Amino acid sequence: MPEAEPGSGADAKTEAEAEAKPESGAVDAPVGSTVADDERVAGGAGGTGGVGGAEGNGDGDDPGVGTGRRRGRRGRLVRRTALALVLLLLVPVLAAETALRVNYLGDPADGTYTRGKDAIWLGHAWVDGRKTDADVKALADRLGKTGIRDLYVHAGPLEHNGTLPASAYAGAPRFIAAVHREAPELRVQAWLGDVLASESPNGMRLERAETRAAVVRSTREILAAGFQGAHFDLEPLHSGDGDYLGLLDDLRAVTRARDAQLSVAAHQIDPVPGFHSFWGTTTGHPKWWSQKFFGQVARRVDQIAVMSYDTIQPLESTYGGYVAQQTSLALEVTPASTDLLMGLPFYHENRFGHWNHAETVAAAVRGVRLGLSRTDADRANFGVAAYVDFAATEQDWTSYEKGWVR
Repeated sequence: MPEAEPGSGADAKTEAEAEAKPESGAVDAPVGSTVADDERVAGGAGGTGGVGGAEGNGDGDDPGVGTGRRRGRRGRLVRRTALALVLLLLVPVLAAETALRVNYLGDPADGTYTRGKDAIWLGHAWVDGRKTDADVKALADRLGKTGIRDLYVHAGPLEHNGTLPASAYAGAPRFIAAVHREAPELRVQAWLGDVLASESPNGMRLERAETRAAVVRSTREILAAGFQGAHFDLEPLHSGDGDYLGLLDDLRAVTRARDAQLSVAAHQIDPVPGFHSFWGTTTGHPKWWSQKFFGQVARRVDQIAVMSYDTIQPLESTYGGYVAQQTSLALEVTPASTDLLMGLPFYHENRFGHWNHAETVAAAVRGVRLGLSRTDADRANFGVAAYVDFAATEQDWTSYEKGWVR
């Protein structure tokens, strides 16, 4: 890496560096004028013109008249076909966006606030010597006013073969000791990520048994260094990946033996069944997981954090409605014994997948509360996860604290 961002591809962001609707009238109007022009060129009204300068007789005997009319009919057919195709694509999109806006309506249930099981992703600077003990104290003071319990501090990235050089997290023992001194209630987990070779020739290949075995060894080493858990963000991870499920089984045996946490950053769930297959066929990037696969992952870990950002949503209301939907879908298949965390966008970018004006912390928090209220308002093992400390603004923190912590 240096910094891998959950939800935008495992190598998309670094700490060190840190998607016109034609009106129907606008389509129809040119058609009429085009037909009239064609007819005039064909010598219809004035009796002159014709094709190639041929003179018409005013009685429609000019052969150019039929040609011009056929051309006009073809033009109308092309335009009408284009309009039909636009509507065919536009209507479902508008219907979906309207449904998301409606999903953002209503009031969250009383008591749908933090359960004290929130988390935050921290950058690599905390374990490579750039952050001091004074920085740790300031962090502890800030988090003391929140519901954050787990710190996912970037300790990778993993090599493509699954190994992890100790030099990548050389400052971890000092950081962990400082955190426990300033805020003993906090748990420090190692955030380990890598790009998978699922959509390109380069990256980690989970189908290789030796690679999975190396990831397990790296996890043992990271726990021996003092981390209280391992948090994995491997992307892009396609729905139904059996090698990933097998890796989680092996990792769970290691973490349980050491009374440590196993957590993962998870892809979003199909907004409609099978959508990941459609999207993968049309774009080459499936992006979403099936709800079934999400549940299979959730049953194998202690914590699962949904990367509920980079959603392509254009409005704050549709984004909030989308987060509410994702929260409900995740709650439906996550065991009550597994901590389910919904991601909050503590970062600011403007690109096709993420619009800063739409994906706000305030909208995400409200969406989380709505989804929680509608599905399982009393779920104890539930929280939010803030991505990411080094890009957060005071407004992000305020929206989180006022909307979720109270």
